[in-house]
Parts: sequence; structure tokens; C-alpha cells
Amino acid sequence: MKESRDNKRMMLFSGSSYPDLTDKIAQELGIKAGKITRTRFRNGEIYIKFDESVRGADVFVVQTCCEPINDNIMELLIMIDALKRASAGMINAVIPHYGYARQDKKAEGREPITAKLFADLLSVAGMNRAILLDLHSSTIQGFFDVPVDHVTAIPIIAKYIIGKNIKNGVVVSPDVGGVKRASIFAKKLHFPLAILDKRRPAPNMAEIEHIVGEVEGKTAIVFDDMIDTGDTLLKAIDMLRRHDVEKIYIGATHPIFSGNAIKELENSKVEEVIVANTIPINKEFKSKKIKVLSIASLLAKTIKKVYYCKSVSELFKGENLV
Repeated sequence: MKESRDNKRMMLFSGSSYPDLTDKIAQELGIKAGKITRTRFRNGEIYIKFDESVRGADVFVVQTCCEPINDNIMELLIMIDALKRASAGMINAVIPHYGYARQDKKAEGREPITAKLFADLLSVAGMNRAILLDLHSSTIQGFFDVPVDHVTAIPIIAKYIIGKNIKNGVVVSPDVGGVKRASIFAKKLHFPLAILDKRRPAPNMAEIEHIVGEVEGKTAIVFDDMIDTGDTLLKAIDMLRRHDVEKIYIGATHPIFSGNAIKELENSKVEEVIVANTIPINKEFKSKKIKVLSIASLLAKTIKKVYYCKSVSELFKGENLV
């Protein structure tokens, strides 16, 4: 006898990485986030217990990969395992920032592909579907053996930039690897595209040597998927200033902001840094230059599409800016 899903129901739970974002998503969905008992043993091991029945439910677990990243990843895996053993109907992992995404290939011998390892761990734990936002490389979707909905904050950031009424703009990709991403952003703004020739002599170090495209006298919008140390962007700002751009804006989805990134960007010759709230900014944050845009509505709409088995790509058709 075929099992009926007439009693289908949606449940939303938060990991400890970003409960504020989960609460905003829940508010958009018109539901309340479920309750969890979460504690640690004295040796640091994580203990999770769901405080309400999840049997047969379509469960969405929100956990972003931020500091302490390894603890948050392990907690997510434990939550998924608990849901599987509690007979959840569907287990959906909502990961606004996917950790280890920059380790998506072997650049040298004897290196791991950690982005693939993370995907495998999620599947083995019992995840049935992933909702991911602006992956560092779209090829990471192929690392999963379960469905992946890869959504983007590009329309949200583009809508904010459009509100600036920039007349003579150019979108700048900080490296060749980000050209496709920057090109999509440029099309949203109806601006031309320029590319910086970036080399990495070592991790978290960048050297920019050339600019491909016309930037002189224009307002440049440097667009990337993440801001980590800010080293690449600071060098991009310096290079663009030497090529006589009028103004510089920076757009990025994931505000990692390692080290002194916020202070360095605040002191730089940039008009504004626009990011999404995929990661909580836990450092003292009083910057007048950094604008944080919410992705809660986007993720809530995506969750609804998944829950009701409708097309997620409809959210991004035409000029729809979410």
C-alpha cells in the first residue's frame, strides 16, 4: 500500500550558527521555528534533541557555515542524523554560506577536494535536498547525489544598486574565475563588464596586474561572491583608482570579514560595500560604509517553492528582482 502524504507539514529548525536569520525566515513563512535541546558534553561533543515530533514532516534546517565553522558543520550533520532517525519525511538543509567551497578542485598534488567531502557527509548523514546560496563555483552542485537548489542574492544586490541611479557604470570582476557571476550582475544593471587579472602567490594573498575593459571616468561596481580578508578588494580599489574611476562600490554575497577586513574597507576609498546577511557579522559593527541586505524573504520563497513542489527558477525569471 502506497504511503499517503496527505498529512504533509512544514517544520523549520535553526542550528546555532544564525538563529536570528532563521527567525526572520520563519516570520516570512508565517510559522515558528521548532524547539531543540542543544548542549555539549565536557569533552566538547555536541548533543542535539528535537523537542517535538518530526515524523513524516518536511523539515528545513537552517545552518550557515561561519565561525566556528567546523563545529557548525558537525552540528548540522548531527541534526540531520537525528531527523533521519526520528522518521522525518524530507530533510532539507538550508545552507546560506556553504563552507569549504574554495577547496573545489586539486590545484596541486596531494590536496583534498573538501567541498566534495562536505557534500558526501551531508548525504551520508541523511539529507534529502540542499538549498544553497551563491556557491563559489557552480560545479559544486555536481558533488551532491541529492537535489540541489542553487539560488542567488544577485537580484537583491542589483536592486539596491539600481536605486543609486548610477548613469555611467561598469561592473568589475576581481578575477577571471568570477566572470560569469559578474556578467550576470552586469546584465541586471545593463552595464558593461571589466575584468581584473588577479594572481594568487599564496592562500589569502592576491596580486592584480592588469584591467581588461574600459573603466576610466566610470563608477565601478566590483562584484564577487565573498569578502574574506578583503585583500583582493583593497588591491582592486587601488588599481581602479590608478585608472581614474569616478567612484567605487563593492558588492558581494557572503560577508566573511576575516581579520581586519571591516576596518580596512572602512578606511578605503570606496563609497559603499553591499553584502547579504548569509553570515552573522559577530565583530563590533558600526561601519557607515557597509550595507547588509536581508535574504530572509528569498530563502522563505525558496522554501515555499520546494515544499509545494514548484519551480524555484521562477523566482529569477526576467527582470524579477525577488
